[in-house]
Amino acid sequence: MNTSDASKEDFAHRCDAEDSLRSFRDLFHFPRAPAGKPLYFVGNSLGLQPKATRAAVDQELEDWAEFGVEGHVAARHPWLPYHEEVRATLARVVGGLPREVVAMNSLTTNLHLLMVSFYRPTRERYQIVIEDSAFPSDSYAVQSQLDFHHGRAGFDRDHGLIRLKPRDGESTLRTDDILEAIELQSSSIALLLLGGVNYLTGQYFDLPAITRFARDHGIVVGWDLAHAAGNVNLQLHDWDCDFAAWCSYKYLNAGPGAVAGAFVHERHLRDRTLPRFAGWWGNDPATRFKMGPEFVPVDSADAWQLSNPPVLALAPLRVSLEIFERATMPALRAKSIALTNYLEQSLKASAIHERLRILTPPKSADRGAQLSLEIDGATPATSRLLHERGVFCDFREPDVIRVAPAPLYNSFHDVWRLVRVLNEVFGGQ
Repeated sequence: MNTSDASKEDFAHRCDAEDSLRSFRDLFHFPRAPAGKPLYFVGNSLGLQPKATRAAVDQELEDWAEFGVEGHVAARHPWLPYHEEVRATLARVVGGLPREVVAMNSLTTNLHLLMVSFYRPTRERYQIVIEDSAFPSDSYAVQSQLDFHHGRAGFDRDHGLIRLKPRDGESTLRTDDILEAIELQSSSIALLLLGGVNYLTGQYFDLPAITRFARDHGIVVGWDLAHAAGNVNLQLHDWDCDFAAWCSYKYLNAGPGAVAGAFVHERHLRDRTLPRFAGWWGNDPATRFKMGPEFVPVDSADAWQLSNPPVLALAPLRVSLEIFERATMPALRAKSIALTNYLEQSLKASAIHERLRILTPPKSADRGAQLSLEIDGATPATSRLLHERGVFCDFREPDVIRVAPAPLYNSFHDVWRLVRVLNEVFGGQ
């Protein structure tokens, strides 16, 4: 693709005609827009609702009305093992074995539960590594873990957090710099917890290389995959990550505040020495309903569950994952790369290209379905102007607009139209 092609509407139409995933767009509801057809580029914040979601939730409500408590075994999708219905597909989305994956709770809750088991600081080895631009909730979570442990373990909490920053003048982290920081302080680092795809810049970290290097230095490795699950190809089992957690309301389209997910590598699943906060749905199903006082963890990621599955919340996730099963992650990733590359080329061919800087790495392998645009003159007011023209994207202070072309429901023509609107809003300033 060259820049002259990127600026032509008929080129976008040709790309859409050749898109093997184009029919999936019709499976989603698009929100109302103040003007014209909506341009929804904020799936990195909240994915669109699949049209089948309402019927799936209604089915559970009908089964509740009809069966009452018997719905645990008699419902069309029995409630007792409901979380099992999403396990296999969810495992394929993140590249884990089915027994390594569970849908439960919310993202930050899962991070805390997993850190109970995998952040075990000592006086000598206690530091946690995150990226400086980590999502705020991650910062709060790890700092509170440091606060909780420092008195008991006897380490200096003020030096417990290592925040990785890009080089001066750069917006993203270099893998070599991450590895160097790990090596320099490896004897005092207990946990590395990075975002698989950084929420602000869209940078997709080299998970296998970073994981391997950190683990070779005796460091536990966890990943926050909020912006990676359903976005990029993941192979958590093969990459030997210790644990991971993610939300399901972004690229996984399971609705606001949707049930999150967690991964625990199989080498940990039979380890009875791991501390954990226990709940009855983490207990072995063979003895769960004997109602005994002793907790016997099941040999799967389910051992980190606390309570029985929230059926009404899991139904939307089941629907979305059925779509992912049909589309497949490799095909979605291929389209995602093509869409994001097309967006980049279209911006370079646009009238505003000299006024913007793309913070996201230029290589497809180093980014997901997102470009973060630092635009001269971008403000909350210009963000409102975009919305008035039907564009859904998000603004981050001081002047960053994040645009996420999601391959399940965004088209090449959407991208072409978006660039035209950006030119309208910023071209005359």
